[in-house]
Amino acid sequence: MPIEIEKKYRLTKEQRGAVINRLGEISDSSAGEEFEENTLYSGGVLEARHCVLRLRRVGQRAILTYKERYPSESPIKRQREEETEVADAGALTAILDAIGFEPAVVYEKRRATWQVGQAEVVVDELPFGLFMEIEGSEEEIARVESLLAIEALRAEEETYPRLTLKYGKRNGAVIEARFDSVGKTA
Repeated sequence: MPIEIEKKYRLTKEQRGAVINRLGEISDSSAGEEFEENTLYSGGVLEARHCVLRLRRVGQRAILTYKERYPSESPIKRQREEETEVADAGALTAILDAIGFEPAVVYEKRRATWQVGQAEVVVDELPFGLFMEIEGSEEEIARVESLLAIEALRAEEETYPRLTLKYGKRNGAVIEARFDSVGKTA
């Protein structure tokens, strides 16, 4: 069972610029930037088990993810994560609807990705803020924090879905955090 280990930080525009500059100096590679639409579903056993079923659309690709967070007081999150690429997102949406899962939360994100040693570092822009995540072992997260000189940054404990519930807008039964039509944050 795959376990995701990551730490998230909220960034100011200045911190984001400094992090991106530093990543350009220390990263092994960059995967560039992508736009994502993330839809989280409710229904079935999801609420009872405190887990998430997410359909992520990135360009022509779609990825279905199941996440179940392990309880922890640490700013480093650990969660079970199972993912699979989906050939037809529209058909999957119809299947999920047919078996009783309904869209509950939708958030858009611009994500830039770098590889630094054994860690993946992403810098995200969402309609409600700027963030960075470091994913890897606890030791690798600490090493990358040191390389980026961000040890003083406060960790963001909330998930993007919870932040969407806080800052998003209701559209029928769904809470959404979307960029406006001209690409600026809403």
